[in-house]
Amino acid sequence: MSSLAVVTLGKASNRNGKLRKSSASQQIRDALRERIIKLDLAPGENLSRTEIAGFYGVSQTPVRDAMMRLEEEGLLYIYPQSKTEVSKIDIDNARETQFLRLSLEIQVTRQLTSARSRDLLGAAENALIRQKQAWEAGDLERFVVDDRAFHRALFEAADVPDLWDLVTERSGHIDRLRNLNLPDPGKASEILAYHRRILDAIASGDTATVESEVRGHLTGTLASVEKIKSQHPEFF
Repeated sequence: MSSLAVVTLGKASNRNGKLRKSSASQQIRDALRERIIKLDLAPGENLSRTEIAGFYGVSQTPVRDAMMRLEEEGLLYIYPQSKTEVSKIDIDNARETQFLRLSLEIQVTRQLTSARSRDLLGAAENALIRQKQAWEAGDLERFVVDDRAFHRALFEAADVPDLWDLVTERSGHIDRLRNLNLPDPGKASEILAYHRRILDAIASGDTATVESEVRGHLTGTLASVEKIKSQHPEFF
């Protein structure tokens, strides 16, 4: 796959393909990261710094900076004076991120459960409605977007949105795992059912149930990691 196709995300460029001059490195990093997480780029895929810079009409400096940030996340391997390629999925990193997210999300939902206010859950309810519609339409890409919106809405309702951003920044490997797992039969409907039960438990003030549901929901993908690896060995 050409690296030009890889980083083309309309929001990051004008009609000529050139980036807005501010935050060029950030925009390139975000575009590349999204393509990696969406599995458009498989491990071992080579990225050309020269081609990416030429497409966006920038010097190689912001491209290099973007790639270095992605290397820090473990999503790229940079071989000096040689090549830059997409990394394999790191299971240890995925487990570490899951531990962080599970710890935070249990605390977030506990706090919301104590409040027992459906008013706080409006954005999450709307995200769940959109997610169900995406599933019914067979739009898994939209399903994933609304999944993120659902969980972000919980963190926002608990008034800790920056913690969601922290989790997101560290989730590259486990997000790739989830995207490999999502097409499996029954997985999307299982996610929707968990989301519904989480919201209902919060609204009813049932702390034990909400913790159990969050734990079951967030540990499902890693519980299936051996199956995922056997189905997609090229990613590991």
